[in-house]
Amino acid sequence: MVPPGGTAHIAGGPDPPDSGTMRPLRPRGARERRAVPAPGAARASTPGAAGMPRALRAVLGALPGLAAVAALFLCANGVEQAATTRASPVAADRHSAPRPAIVPRSQWLGGAARDQPAPRYDDKILAVFVHHTDTPNGYDCADVPAILRGVYMGQTGARDWDDIGYNFIVDRCGTVYEGRAGGADRPVTGAHTQGFNHRTTGIAALGTFTAGVPVPDALTDAIAAVAAWKLGETDTDPRAKVALVSSNGLSRYAAGATATLPAVAGHDDGYQTSCPGAALSDRLPEIRRTAARLQGRTA
Repeated sequence: MVPPGGTAHIAGGPDPPDSGTMRPLRPRGARERRAVPAPGAARASTPGAAGMPRALRAVLGALPGLAAVAALFLCANGVEQAATTRASPVAADRHSAPRPAIVPRSQWLGGAARDQPAPRYDDKILAVFVHHTDTPNGYDCADVPAILRGVYMGQTGARDWDDIGYNFIVDRCGTVYEGRAGGADRPVTGAHTQGFNHRTTGIAALGTFTAGVPVPDALTDAIAAVAAWKLGETDTDPRAKVALVSSNGLSRYAAGATATLPAVAGHDDGYQTSCPGAALSDRLPEIRRTAARLQGRTA
């Protein structure tokens, strides 16, 4: 059951496994370009010699066959290494953040785990949805594992879900807990936001954060750290908007509709709910800025 004093608010069960992995397609009509020799140019007798400087071709022509092939190999290898060296700075342009410390689910769940189907995965993470668990706030952080077991039992028992819906849970002391099974480092499909469980991660703040309730800085900083890390894997700016396709008409958008939503969104951005609470919603702009800073982005 959900711990006393809390009411379950989480939207529905898992969406159908309809995301799949998308493969890039060659644009229609695109073809490989072929080099056309200039009028009057001599055809190279050695494969790959076309396009070489005239002086180099003359040298190769004067060498015996095997020596010419060896020289051509060395030349091509040098060109390839130069191209690799020029391309390497592209990777440095990516914005990422380190993985925060995460308490594994085995540590808080222990023997309370139930039999469940194998996890489902998406191809990538494009957005984060922020929730609150709608449970009491006055907890001792040492008691969080027991509280999480209560949330887990409420969702897998009374609601008959296959697992806890959130991918991560953060407590008021800033500790991050792994939620849904499948691997914190992987794009696990959650069950936290009707219509938008695919290509997203659900991060729940442990507690109730309605209007006027203080929101601990340690909690918002931890949410930002997880968001920066997960979105960094796709070089997504936490301050940006992203396009997500609704898979369930119970969301704010018809099934199949493309919605433009914040990369760090509140649960209520995708579903008709008061979650994550007015107080935590007011902190989302700050969470986005902090996550962007953790990724090394500037204003």
